[in-house]
Amino acid sequence: MRLARIQTPQGPRQVVQDGENWAVVKDLFALELERTGEVFPVQGATLLAPTQPLVVLGMAHNSGPEDRKLPPQAFSKSARSVVGPGAPVELDPTLGQINIEGELVVIMRKTSRRLTPEEVPESILGYCIGNDVTNVTQADLDEKMTQVKNGDGYTPLGPWIETDLDPDHLRIDVSLDGQSVASANTDGLAWNITEQLVCLTRYLTLGPGDALLTGSPSTWATISPGQRTDITIEGIGTLSNPSVQVSALASASV
Repeated sequence: MRLARIQTPQGPRQVVQDGENWAVVKDLFALELERTGEVFPVQGATLLAPTQPLVVLGMAHNSGPEDRKLPPQAFSKSARSVVGPGAPVELDPTLGQINIEGELVVIMRKTSRRLTPEEVPESILGYCIGNDVTNVTQADLDEKMTQVKNGDGYTPLGPWIETDLDPDHLRIDVSLDGQSVASANTDGLAWNITEQLVCLTRYLTLGPGDALLTGSPSTWATISPGQRTDITIEGIGTLSNPSVQVSALASASV
């Protein structure tokens, strides 16, 4: 099942895909979706970030098997950094090297705390694509990651949520301006999704719509203003976002 948020003349709507149409639903997180009767064509619809998370987490130490020597940990990203497909990522080259990272994203269905492995599947709504944009040079200056992970547009999510996937075996392809720059598979991550959610919900509560970027299995590349990022994940689709350079005035005000 494919779930999304779209912009309509009446404002944002939560929708499920029914063939050629997006059907509006009352509650995207309900076990049984209730349609309102409103429909909009899939063709030409403006997609938004598929949820509006209150909590956005990104897994650290999760690039490959060697990272199992380190504890599973996560960093927080500002919910204000979340944007949808086609929205610009604002880059400030004065901050140094900036990378994109193509990642599988877990979207939570319900309030979750101290999950057991058996409880994880029912706590997940589905999966989308994420781009964990990162100010790499700033990492040596800020171990808390605030100035590393939180620029405007630094967390593109989309293009929609797929509910029926095996998240442990999905190919990820990353391109810049149509040229392939990275390719890998989620089976290369050090910590699988069940392990991640069991660990993280020991320390904090996750709720409906919250997002977990599950790690980059070497699916990264350095980006410059003006380049377009396309991240494709098997079974989901492609998330595309342009990048722009912040204005000199905006840079000076930081």
